Amino acid sequence: MSATITHHPAFAPIRSEFIEALNVTVQEFEHIETKAKHYHIAAENDENVFLVGLKTVPTDSTGVAHILEHTVLCGSQKYPVRDPFFMMIRRSLNTFMNAFTSSDWTAYPFASKNKKDFYNLLDVYLDAVFFSRLDPLDFAQEGHRLEFSEPENPDSPLEFKGVVFNEMKGAMSSTNSVLWQTLTKYLFPSNTYHFNSGGEPTDIPDLTYDQLLAFYRKHYHPSNAVFMTFGDIPAQELQQQFQDKVLSRFERLHDRVTVPNAKRYFSPLKVEEGYAVDEPKENANHVVVGWLLGESIDLSQQFEAQLLSSVLLDNSASPLRLALESSELGQAPSPLCGLEDSNKEMSFMCGLEGVAPGDTEKVEQLVLSTLENIAEQGVAQDMVDAMLHQLELSQREIGGDSYPYGLQLILSGLSTAVHNGDVIAQLNLDPVIEQLREQVQAPDYIPNLVRKLLLNNAHRVTLTLTPDEALDQRRTDAEMARLAQIKAGLSESEKAQLVDQAKALKARQEQQDDMSLLPKVGLDDVPAELPTYPFAKSEQTVPVTFYPQGTNGLIYQQFVMDLPELSEAETQLLPLFGMLMTEVGLGEQDYIAVQSRQAAVCGAISASSSIRILLNDKQTVKGYFVLSAKALVANSEAMTQLMLDTLTKARFDEGSRIKELIAQRRARRQQSITGQGHSLAMTAATAGQSGLAAQQEAWGGMSGIKSIIALDDQLKSDPDALAALQQQLTALHQKLLTTNKQILCVAEEHHQATLQQQLAPLWGQLPPASIYTDFALAPVTTTVKRAWLTNTQVSFCAKAFTAVAGDHPDVAPLTVLGGFLRNGFLHRAIREQGGAYGGGATFDASAGAFRFYSYRDPRLVETLNDFDRSIKWLLDNEHGEEALEEAILGVIGSMDKPGSPAGEAQGDFFQNLHQRDRAYREAFRARILDVTVADLKRVAEQYLTPENENLAVITAATQREALTAAGFEICTL
Repeated sequence: MSATITHHPAFAPIRSEFIEALNVTVQEFEHIETKAKHYHIAAENDENVFLVGLKTVPTDSTGVAHILEHTVLCGSQKYPVRDPFFMMIRRSLNTFMNAFTSSDWTAYPFASKNKKDFYNLLDVYLDAVFFSRLDPLDFAQEGHRLEFSEPENPDSPLEFKGVVFNEMKGAMSSTNSVLWQTLTKYLFPSNTYHFNSGGEPTDIPDLTYDQLLAFYRKHYHPSNAVFMTFGDIPAQELQQQFQDKVLSRFERLHDRVTVPNAKRYFSPLKVEEGYAVDEPKENANHVVVGWLLGESIDLSQQFEAQLLSSVLLDNSASPLRLALESSELGQAPSPLCGLEDSNKEMSFMCGLEGVAPGDTEKVEQLVLSTLENIAEQGVAQDMVDAMLHQLELSQREIGGDSYPYGLQLILSGLSTAVHNGDVIAQLNLDPVIEQLREQVQAPDYIPNLVRKLLLNNAHRVTLTLTPDEALDQRRTDAEMARLAQIKAGLSESEKAQLVDQAKALKARQEQQDDMSLLPKVGLDDVPAELPTYPFAKSEQTVPVTFYPQGTNGLIYQQFVMDLPELSEAETQLLPLFGMLMTEVGLGEQDYIAVQSRQAAVCGAISASSSIRILLNDKQTVKGYFVLSAKALVANSEAMTQLMLDTLTKARFDEGSRIKELIAQRRARRQQSITGQGHSLAMTAATAGQSGLAAQQEAWGGMSGIKSIIALDDQLKSDPDALAALQQQLTALHQKLLTTNKQILCVAEEHHQATLQQQLAPLWGQLPPASIYTDFALAPVTTTVKRAWLTNTQVSFCAKAFTAVAGDHPDVAPLTVLGGFLRNGFLHRAIREQGGAYGGGATFDASAGAFRFYSYRDPRLVETLNDFDRSIKWLLDNEHGEEALEEAILGVIGSMDKPGSPAGEAQGDFFQNLHQRDRAYREAFRARILDVTVADLKRVAEQYLTPENENLAVITAATQREALTAAGFEICTL
């Protein structure tokens, strides 16, 4: 079969297989000289994807692989400019560009729908990865360096600086990250997974430039690489590029990089460590029980483990999750519950957070006794069948809303490829699922798995993580002492070298590179118009809009209801109501039965609100309540009945279930702060712009997190609070049923007639509308200057300026202005010079505000000043057309970014629903293309003024005094 594959002569074809469930052909090749593998997923899809992955195996926690990932992208032999990666982001129509460091691989992926752009990016990526310059100053900027707090004053204090150093300070401020790194440290006592591949902030300064170079030479070689591609460009064309640009210049590397398996324990291990909190906390221990399992590249072992994990933990009817959720021993199941199968050896873990001191043994016993009960009693066969159904559904679904679909497929096979497993088998799950279907018929199949993988597995670690309010201060003190010791040992010449390095780095950061060295696309390469999404409307009892899309045998359905007028309390309750609605019982069925029913019938069911401002008034809104689900077409009637029951029969009388869900929501929201701090800061800064902006802060911002904490505390302390909440939820439920309803249905065209015939009787059962008033929010216009203090080692800064919204002509230049300021000033000032992981500016059309932000930022006041300096830079200087074109390309690229087939249809439907139809979008796109530099300066002068300014920061409690003196309102959770 391999003889029929068209290929470049430098490559040997291994095999090719058509995967019916994905409608793709997967081809495997090997480069004859270097033995580099190439996997090509041939598909009728013009969003072509490239990824090169390298097995990277750190032997310490200095973050060498992570820092190398950053530094590699700072210039190469063919493209000796300072920052080709970020330059190409703005000279490209890419639909995805990034780089990832995992625990045992580093990957460089991109995607584009434009062939010229694809080949431009391919040239830059290949040269960056295999022929990087690795300048010592780039290592100092991206990794770490010693620098005086006043860079040219050797008498000022010494500091550690560097993008990755600050990034990891932010990452390791997350309790989830600490929990994961600590558990894996003990689960893997003897191999690379023992270490933090991202880098521990205490260890990063130990990495030397020579060690970085040695790691690069060992790991960044084609013999240690895998090339993976997706799309409609033939494999032979791609291989021609690989051969000409890279592979012809290398010989085979015989010393292959490997990851040995971990040494196994002969008896279970119990360990306890601390995690940082900003104030004393009661009952705040994390207890996790983890097991080391078999190899992930053994498909039978992998899917055995996946099935077992799903049966045990997938939903609230799953026996182990049910035991954890309903236990009084903790606040919520641990965020680490589940199977980790991305490493060479898999691990399974579960536990609780919010555990009282001294209860570790009880939590461990709860887990083990639940597993022993399953081993003795088994589980219901329909639960196992439902999990197989979920596997099949996930295999068939065409994604693409977060990552490009082709990249999702590539990433699902990457770890297997890196460890020389069977990538084609990893992608073609149907044979594995069929094999599991046969195996699970044996009544003792799941009990035997529980015994084999867990109960009889001695390689078990029980970790207790305890809160320590002094830990951050001890770390800070240790860092200061280390720096003081280093400074005390510096000679005058060494001090002078640090001053010279700071000057050299600043000069390098401010140098003007020759942009013409890099390839580019221009506005002439932009598609002439937006894609169209045909749909059909059926005016039945309830209007139905059907979008024919290539959904690969799935149906996506949404019940869309007008939001009625709600009280302030009911409005605040709306997101919580939406979350609870799909997690509680329905009619005579309790929540456990409903969870089982959901798993058997559909892939997901959720409820949310869709609220947007009117085009001509940012204080006026239109809102909808939306119930969404997806399923295999064969289950469309059962899914629709489930949706109908959810909408009409949701019951809010299961008090303990409601309390559990609120406690879990609180835990998730608190854990999210350090990962999305920049978004939370921007939401806080824009809260005074309109009624909707204020409500978004009250729902999803720091104020929303504070509200859910207060509600959870109230339910635990006030015996009457639960009954009052249940009454509010029931009343809100009844009110939402009274409004006009419509249905969105997305499926393949040949299913349309059958689906409408089957589902029309069910659609007709939706409750009829009565007289109601439309949803509204009170207008809000206030100035914000707020600081939220929380447990973090870095800051997140935001500044928002009141502007216009909707269809105002200035929305287009304000939208382009964000990218223009980021490209020309903010990236250099905030990331390269300031050391933050990220920073930029964006126009928020929903709030009518122009927003600046920084992410994982070691600075605070200086960054807020940089926001203002960027405005001055814009106004005081002349700017060329090329910089304008790059900013416009960035906006058009984001507008034209494809999604999944279902996601594109749903997006079009809701745009139309909110009066942003195709004609409006085409006109806005045309206005973007017509923006001039003069327009940018005009809107900056008009809107980005001190009287329009709003500020919000999320930072550490140590900043309280300085922020109070600066006039900030201090807020805490």
